[in-house]
Amino acid sequence: MPEKVRVTINSSAAASILKSAGVLADLRARADRIAAAAGDGMEANSRIGRSRARASVVTATRKAMRAEATDRALTRSLDRGRG
Repeated sequence: MPEKVRVTINSSAAASILKSAGVLADLRARADRIAAAAGDGMEANSRIGRSRARASVVTATRKAMRAEATDRALTRSLDRGRG
């Protein structure tokens, strides 16, 4: 029978990785690709939150809101953020 493996996570190291500039840059690049694929009026945002880096894409204009509501422009563009 294989030996049991014990894994201990270093919480402070994990937290520093989640808040790192590299993670923030990667998330921002993904959000930018999604916003570009979704079309005009989509806006990418990124910031470092309390526990991790975050990125989002929002509809910034009425035209973009309409495109999302009728054509799901933003929703259909989510695959651009993968990989």
